[in-house]
Amino acid sequence: MAKRKQKNKPPRSLLVVEDEPNIVVSLRFLMERAGFEVRVASDGEAALRAIEAQHPDVVLLDVMLPERDGYSVCRAIREQPDCADVRIVMLTAKGRAEDRDMGMAAGADEYVVKPFSTRDLVQTVLTLVEG
Repeated sequence: MAKRKQKNKPPRSLLVVEDEPNIVVSLRFLMERAGFEVRVASDGEAALRAIEAQHPDVVLLDVMLPERDGYSVCRAIREQPDCADVRIVMLTAKGRAEDRDMGMAAGADEYVVKPFSTRDLVQTVLTLVEG
C-alpha cells in the first residue's frame, strides 16, 4: 500500500542552482534517484526566474554564482510570501563560521560545505521536505 500512496503523490520538485556542470550532473542524478523532479539554473538571476515560474519544494543553492550570489538569491526568495514553504539548502566551498552565519541569516534552512557526503545531502533534503 505504501508504494501505491507514493505513486499518487506528485513528485517533489527541486531546483539546483549551480554553475559547475560536473556538480549539476551529480546533484541531478542523486536527487532524481531520491524521487525529485529536478530543474537547473546556472546563475542567480536564472534561479529567481525559475522560482517565479514554478515554486520548487527545495532549492540547492550555490553561494558563488554569476549574475547574483547565493546569499542575495536566498534573501530574495525569503522576501516572497508565497515562497515561505520553499526549503533552501546552501551548498558552498565557503566553510568559515562567518559564511555559514551569513547563509543562515539570509534565510537558508541548511548550510552544507563542499565537498559533502552525497548520502548526507540526500538525507538532509528528504528530512526538510518530510518535515
